[in-house]
Amino acid sequence: MSDIRNVIIIGSGPAGYTAGLYTARAMLEPLMFSGYASGGQLMLTSDVENFPGYPQGITGPEMMMHLREQAERFGCEVIDKNVASVDFSSRPFKVTVESEVFQSHAIIVCTGAEAIWLNAENEEAQKGRGISTCATCDGAFFRDEDVLVIGGGDSAMEEATFLTRFASKVTILNRRDVFRASTIMYDRAAANPKIEIKPFRQIKKWLSNEQGLTGAVIEDPRDGSTEEINATGAFIAIGHKPITKFLENQIETDDEGYIVHKEHTMTSISGVFAAGDVVDTRYRQAITAAGMGCQAAIDCERWLEDNVH
Repeated sequence: MSDIRNVIIIGSGPAGYTAGLYTARAMLEPLMFSGYASGGQLMLTSDVENFPGYPQGITGPEMMMHLREQAERFGCEVIDKNVASVDFSSRPFKVTVESEVFQSHAIIVCTGAEAIWLNAENEEAQKGRGISTCATCDGAFFRDEDVLVIGGGDSAMEEATFLTRFASKVTILNRRDVFRASTIMYDRAAANPKIEIKPFRQIKKWLSNEQGLTGAVIEDPRDGSTEEINATGAFIAIGHKPITKFLENQIETDDEGYIVHKEHTMTSISGVFAAGDVVDTRYRQAITAAGMGCQAAIDCERWLEDNVH
């Protein structure tokens, strides 16, 4: 059992590193467990052009490296390990990492949400090289090109409609002829002359060359027939799942598992805060995650002043 820390940050990414920076500058000596895949979703993004302060753009991994260096410079201790479990039943809170238990007066959860992927053939190799899960992040890279959107819900329709600002053609693929999207969102996409909707189509294999994605082999699930479709970009919009399983239902979440804020960024447990995509079901941007990480750090600092120091 270790000494009692002021704050432990679980997770990294823009929310975690910003929380680390702010709590470190507040002299709280934060300890961060960034996870084995430290950096979060941005590690899968090639170029980031919509984060303020980078007029020439920056790669996702490079930005995460900068954020980490900045947090560490002010004294945030970062350990690249996953948290196995937590115990929020009493204070100090307990965090178990590879059989070692750490104690802390406060916790900030920044574990994010992971996009649900298709796991089709050749998908792993093309992540960030044409295949994305965020049209807002990457749509501008596909000006005057043909792109695909996979999914049948509101987010798929919204992404497809957004992509028509850049792409010459957007093809929506859905494995059924029933769409989960609301009528208004579906009708808006269907009425757009740049959008073609193809039901009964699923990705069997992604096609690529040295430059990146070139298209896909798509399959009709009814009879197994296949065809090739050309595209230099593809956006998978079949949902996200928050990384909250390790919390074992100790914090209040919504039906999908996203953490619910109770007072500012504090969760249903006093002294436990949450920031970033583990909370955010709407924006899911690096800048909004960073902003919420700042909020959580400030809320945490004030809570510690009132309750611990």
